[in-house]
Amino acid sequence: MGGDDRFGCCTDSGRPARKAFRDRLLVLIASAQAYLADPRNAGVKVWVNGALVAREKASVSVFDAGFVLGDGIWEGLRLVEGRIVALDDHLDRLFEGANAIRLDIGLDRKQLVTAVDETLAANAMTDGVHIRLMVTRGVKTTPNQDPRFAPGPATVAIVAEHKRVDPQAKARGLVLATATIRCSGPDVFDLRLNSHSRLNFIQALIQAIDLGADEALMLDPSGFVASCNSTNFFIVRRGELWTSTGRFNFKGITRGKVIGLARQDGITVRECDFTLGEAYAAEEAFVTGTLAGVTPVRAIDGRESRKPLPGPLTFRLSTLYEAAIRS
Repeated sequence: MGGDDRFGCCTDSGRPARKAFRDRLLVLIASAQAYLADPRNAGVKVWVNGALVAREKASVSVFDAGFVLGDGIWEGLRLVEGRIVALDDHLDRLFEGANAIRLDIGLDRKQLVTAVDETLAANAMTDGVHIRLMVTRGVKTTPNQDPRFAPGPATVAIVAEHKRVDPQAKARGLVLATATIRCSGPDVFDLRLNSHSRLNFIQALIQAIDLGADEALMLDPSGFVASCNSTNFFIVRRGELWTSTGRFNFKGITRGKVIGLARQDGITVRECDFTLGEAYAAEEAFVTGTLAGVTPVRAIDGRESRKPLPGPLTFRLSTLYEAAIRS
């Protein structure tokens, strides 16, 4: 890994950086969210405020608080063999987030589950599906920041797509690059809040992509490793599993499940501060997320994994996790 001249401020021919960035996207071969293309997704029906509409007709107002300011919350759900993985955990986080920002979803848990079930049934989906459940403060009377100008109701949208992880991308492992953008504490932006606003993480990812990487590794305000821009980060040192303290990283549901499975299997887990140097010297590294589960890391800032992928503990935890979500 390292600097690639194609992705600097300009190419040698003087083309602007955005052209180089677009070219990079076109040849992207790995991602924390890589999935196999599925033609069925072109015809999916989307649930928008109680109506199931064709994908190309699914829309919200330009005055919607989510469009105006990113004022909303969301959850990513995974359907495996007819069952939504960790549904209660996701709904707990959704309603906790809504309460934190004084957002009245307008639907209770049972009604939201019914809406998700209706979306899946309308698309004849039973397995290998990723669902994005999104709630915003609703249409505003004018595009401004004040939530009192959104008299309600909330906007609720559910997008379900056929998504199976690209096995080749997962086998290759991810290349990470450390971003200058830091993860924040709850006094700045609470990462436990699954907010529609993700611009800081998008900036971090753009930095990583410009360096030829697949995902950004992000530090906390003290310089310790926090998380990646869309996934939680783990390393293995001397047979122990290390991950961040939780003060400055996503409290990912998959992260929590993997930690629990590791402890049940007798693996020592440390939620602790650790440095980039310690991550560079780790025996293994991997990330966790809803769509892909456990994905090995191939390199961090140009430092390649010292073991063939996946490493033994990464493989063991991935196997345990995939078995657990199907049990």
